[in-house]
Amino acid sequence: MKRHLISAADLTRDDAVLILDTAEELARLSDRPIKKLPTLRGRTVVTLFFEDSTRTRISFEAAAKRLSADVINFSAKGSSVSKGESLKDTAQTLEAMGADAVIIRHGASGAPYRLATSGWIDAAVINAGDGTHQHPTQALLDAFTVRRRLLGPDGGLGRDLSGRRITITGDILHSRVARSNVDLLSTLGAEVTLVGPPTLFPVGAEGWPCEISYDLDAVLPKSDAVMMLRVQRERMGGAFFPTEREYARRYGLDGARMARMPAHAVVMHPGPMNRGMEITAEVADSPRCTAVEQVTAGVSVRMAVLYLLLGGAQPPAGQTPAAEPRGARPRTEENH
Repeated sequence: MKRHLISAADLTRDDAVLILDTAEELARLSDRPIKKLPTLRGRTVVTLFFEDSTRTRISFEAAAKRLSADVINFSAKGSSVSKGESLKDTAQTLEAMGADAVIIRHGASGAPYRLATSGWIDAAVINAGDGTHQHPTQALLDAFTVRRRLLGPDGGLGRDLSGRRITITGDILHSRVARSNVDLLSTLGAEVTLVGPPTLFPVGAEGWPCEISYDLDAVLPKSDAVMMLRVQRERMGGAFFPTEREYARRYGLDGARMARMPAHAVVMHPGPMNRGMEITAEVADSPRCTAVEQVTAGVSVRMAVLYLLLGGAQPPAGQTPAAEPRGARPRTEENH
């Protein structure tokens, strides 16, 4: 892997499979009484969020703490940033604090890349979402979830998603999740189809490594997974579709539409959901919906990213990275 994780497009097939396999090994920690590993003890991880996102921040924080890293939460609201401090000044402050990794979420596309390539900071930079550009760890946790559901926890090890058909539906225009998933899923060999109203596709989408359709009903019967995207009304400055009811009628996933999907197919949603618009409660609460599993997968995947960027080597086959021997006394600050 490279030193930073800025875009899903930067990952090779082998990089992505390594992250997914490492996350699979780390996911087994959730079954242990002691869920922490000493791998990143003494390392400092900073979450630098210029945009609100409770779900992503907590997931990264949980991942870092399970690897025994020290975590510093830096929120732009109420900080020096709100008083006019620049990204450069903030970065240099974090450098002075000895940050080993900076997890940045920013409303401006390209801010994480700027931070990683500026020379302002000597830490690994992980993009937790920038504008409408990228959200690579979301794509990784989505790939992890769909691989687990379609191939099984052990059956998926070492394998990609070749031949699988993934449909992504909704607000493509404003979605960094859609862009990241198209990049990563195509790298992993999946056949991706984007579906939505023509007004919610960005200029140039026809050049992405995927198919484009405006008819959800036509693609459902041949989909192995259907990912529903939230309609991001907070990013919309105009009318992109007639009414919410009309959008739900044409592009919402309800029980009748879910019944047209193959029996093995799953429904995904990155959250938060607009229930009744892009997805009905019946579908959201169905056993075929992986929304809760995706949240759980997020911690394991982000642990894997931090482990590989800061902890180093690939884990030995069949072993959890840096795991304590079975029966060993749990390592805590008290007995170390």
